[in-house]
Amino acid sequence: MQDIWTEKYRPKTLSDLVGQDNIIERLKAYATTKNVPHLIFAGPPGTGKTTAALALAHEVFGEHHWTQNLHELNASDERGIGIIRGKIKDFARTSPIGASFKIIFLDEADSLTQDAQAALRRTIERYTHICRFILSVNYSSKVIEPIQSRCAVFRFKPLTSEDIKKYIRKIAIKEHLEITDDGLEALIFIARGDMRKAINVLQVGASLEKKITAELLYETSATARPEDIKALLSTALSGNFMAARNQLYELLITSGVSGEEIIKQIHRSIFDLTIPDEHKVSLMEKTGEAEFRLVEGSNDHIQLESLLAQFVLLGKRLK
Repeated sequence: MQDIWTEKYRPKTLSDLVGQDNIIERLKAYATTKNVPHLIFAGPPGTGKTTAALALAHEVFGEHHWTQNLHELNASDERGIGIIRGKIKDFARTSPIGASFKIIFLDEADSLTQDAQAALRRTIERYTHICRFILSVNYSSKVIEPIQSRCAVFRFKPLTSEDIKKYIRKIAIKEHLEITDDGLEALIFIARGDMRKAINVLQVGASLEKKITAELLYETSATARPEDIKALLSTALSGNFMAARNQLYELLITSGVSGEEIIKQIHRSIFDLTIPDEHKVSLMEKTGEAEFRLVEGSNDHIQLESLLAQFVLLGKRLK
């Protein structure tokens, strides 16, 4: 069975982490002194939060004790107060093995309910002498202030194109893949700073071909080419609604691109349009409304056609 590359190529030490240089230096200082405070790792998916927590535990506790002294939980599985009073409290009250403290890593902690977070605050306060907490969140604002004030907050940023390219090339060499220049650029476009997504898309492409091209990656990831989205918007702005609608359905039905993905790509393409800025603002507002309705469960086709109609109406006004 083929390995999952996101686990196979997960960095094992802090020195191997990609990007986030300032954060890595601070975590190395904690690992050297064996003095770790409670931490919040905040940032977008795929930027190294979980990897940083595992690497920190590995360096603090050593090869033989890190698995016994690290307890990893995903808060999105059990969001209520029961998980705090049960599993987390039971592990927090036990003594560490070969160390002065142990670590509880709570992934997606911003999914916890308000009551659960209030209970967690008390648990953090009570067992600080033998337990440290690392909370991984996408949005630190969803964590209550009493917990934030007890933790050092580390803000992870999306990885740069160069960081992703460097790591993807390393994987390509080890897996004996040939990745073209346009394939690498397509991977950067699809990933949007998310290393995990970049590696997963690369693995899917590699399962079909040893030569990784842009065409292969767009096809296997169900992502529309940037030029296709630009052509769609240009057609709509020219005032030809039916032609734009046909292009939209080509993406939705033939290429299998999801409505939410098309909305995201339209959002990115608006900035490249050669229209006055005040009209870009108007289109951005309409795009935001359509995206909200899609997230709330509205019909993809109806909302995207409605959005295209706004582009067509604007195009006619510009003429």
